[in-house]
Amino acid sequence: MNYIMTLVSLFATDNAVKEYIETHVSQDTQIPVLGGKICMKNHHNTGAMFHLGGNNRSMIAVISLVFSAFVSGIFAAALTTKGNVILKSGLAILLGGAYSNTYDRLKRKYVVDYVSFRFKNTQGKMPEKLKHALEAIVFNISDFGIILGAMLIVVSEIFRNEKKAS
Repeated sequence: MNYIMTLVSLFATDNAVKEYIETHVSQDTQIPVLGGKICMKNHHNTGAMFHLGGNNRSMIAVISLVFSAFVSGIFAAALTTKGNVILKSGLAILLGGAYSNTYDRLKRKYVVDYVSFRFKNTQGKMPEKLKHALEAIVFNISDFGIILGAMLIVVSEIFRNEKKAS
């Protein structure tokens, strides 16, 4: 039950933040946070990661739905086994994010992204073009959930393989 609550909590939190951003932050506004290291904004992503496939929203929505359904099946099967805490946690976190972004794609026809990072003057340590490219990437809580969940799934697989080898 804790895994389901994790999934639902991530989904609900991200959707609440997205709703707030949509109703309180105009698309041309940037709100600096933490001394300007983070920027809150209202950004509509019509594609997948990095706007890939943005010209074919329907295809991206279908792929997102199919992926979410496939991983849901794996999650359901994992829930019936004992142990595998890291795997189950990873799947719950990944699915909370995937469901939220898929919901956006189906309901809004775009995903609401709202967090970007800012880098101080790097004084030649980072090429200016790279700095601007990194600052142009906008995330949401679901994106972080998908990344963290995927990392936990990989870690669980590494542990599983190490156990088999010993």
